[in-house]
Amino acid sequence: MTNTLFSFGHGYSAQALSRTLAPQGWRIFGTTRDIEGATAIRTSGAEPLIWPGEQPDLDGVTHLLISTAPNEDGDPVLAALGDEIAKRAGQLKWVGYLSTTAVYGDHQGDWVDETTPPTPTAKRGRWRMLAEEQWSGIPGLPVHIFRLAGIYGPGRGPFSKLKRGGLRRIIKPGQVFSRIHVTDIAQVLAASMMAPNPGSIYNVCDDEPVPPQDVIGYAAELQGLPLPPAVPYDEADLTPMARSFYNENKRVRNDLIKEELGVQLLYPNYRVGLEALMAGS
Repeated sequence: MTNTLFSFGHGYSAQALSRTLAPQGWRIFGTTRDIEGATAIRTSGAEPLIWPGEQPDLDGVTHLLISTAPNEDGDPVLAALGDEIAKRAGQLKWVGYLSTTAVYGDHQGDWVDETTPPTPTAKRGRWRMLAEEQWSGIPGLPVHIFRLAGIYGPGRGPFSKLKRGGLRRIIKPGQVFSRIHVTDIAQVLAASMMAPNPGSIYNVCDDEPVPPQDVIGYAAELQGLPLPPAVPYDEADLTPMARSFYNENKRVRNDLIKEELGVQLLYPNYRVGLEALMAGS
């Protein structure tokens, strides 16, 4: 039987997974909101579907991936297709929901792992937590939750921003962030699909939470560009969304993806990841 993945919100991370699975003979369908997104989906090895709009056909689907952004009511896929998905619980081998480490809230720089009770403070974290609960509450559905750190990779990172100019190093003493290369997201998801463990929650991040200014500084060094100016957090004119990131400070453990899924990160820290991006790999 051919493995068939249906991916709602088939964007940057899901397309990386497509590029891993398609050469293995998987059939992959991915939704997008527009024609421009459909082109990127085809390039990744998946068949695009404009949604909302066209009706998703879940016949024969063995695996389900959800990357769509939630809202105050939770997950839009369940709002539209919850009953249909619940009826197919016995058909599906694996369901993956891409969440965020924002569900943990602020821990003043302390470490968190998958056993840490979620205490989201930002709106994006509260909405993701609600969506996690909605997916996990469907009886018999083999749900796996992946809490992603800040995502970077080809076409997404500090290099283009540095070249454009105007990038600053926001300095907030003691502040750290975790991050993850998109290729490592894909290998974590693929490993879980090969060894399903319904009900599992995985933190998906690299080994080294660091201050954001360190990442920007290293990217500038690699490109031979001047170090962007440092601006104290209290003096920075940040958008509400950007400020919400700085209001949460935690170090995220990733032991479970290594111990349970056998994942060896290709990019275990930002230096290795940025060097690879600089080299075009």
